[in-house]
Amino acid sequence: MDETQPQTTKPISDDQELAKVLAGVSQESNNMGYGQTPASVTTPVAAGPVAPAEPAVPPVSATPFATDNDINPAVAPASNEFDEIKKDALTELRPLVDKLDLEPDEKFDIYLMLIRSTDDKTLVAPAHEAAKNIADETKRAQALLDIIKEIDYLSSPEQPII
Repeated sequence: MDETQPQTTKPISDDQELAKVLAGVSQESNNMGYGQTPASVTTPVAAGPVAPAEPAVPPVSATPFATDNDINPAVAPASNEFDEIKKDALTELRPLVDKLDLEPDEKFDIYLMLIRSTDDKTLVAPAHEAAKNIADETKRAQALLDIIKEIDYLSSPEQPII
């Protein structure tokens, strides 16, 4: 059995033939302008009217930002419900802060959060006491600065919201 079989197709191995093929492709692309495709590559156009495509992005709603209620109203409680829960939790936390077994800096942070959330001036004195008991001088200095800032804020006349 002869292992070599006669070749039925002629390969393009001749340099001159390859040069001719490449020259034809090059010439065709040189004759086209930017954005054009050769006639052999163009896609056929469908006959008949073509319906306009649907927009890829849905139209923008009247509100510029989506809220939790926009996304899933059945799951997200209304923001006023959150406000009520927060108000209740702050009221319930206030008398319990002194009973918490925390480091002075942690206790100060809680008092500061309560002051900022409620604007309750009666919390300034206990926050000041907690700040004075902070062992680390850098943290104590920062806490005392925060007390001063809160006193300035609570003492200033209310500014109109613009």
